[in-house]
Amino acid sequence: MPRAGLPAPFREFEKRRDGMLYAMDGGLWLHRHVWKGRRMAHLVSTDRGKLLAYGRRAGLQAEYLQYKPLKDPRTGVRRDAWHWDLVGRFLPPRDEPEFGQRS
Repeated sequence: MPRAGLPAPFREFEKRRDGMLYAMDGGLWLHRHVWKGRRMAHLVSTDRGKLLAYGRRAGLQAEYLQYKPLKDPRTGVRRDAWHWDLVGRFLPPRDEPEFGQRS
């Protein structure tokens, strides 16, 4: 469980669409994948402030936050969105309850 009853900074989802909707509503969605044989994740949201706050807490440099508009699956309209590329020591373990929850 997250400390002090606070919501987890990010969530993971079995279905990509569910994660995208969560990110479109301002949540932090952790999307794991493999790129060129290396495990990594994108931490995605339309709420840039939440992503920057996570980055400060995790030791990420703000200039590496990436802007990428995404299409909202509900409307088909592109919206401003940002993501962190998380690799190596920045990639949270799957079972680290302080940092995330899985839906």
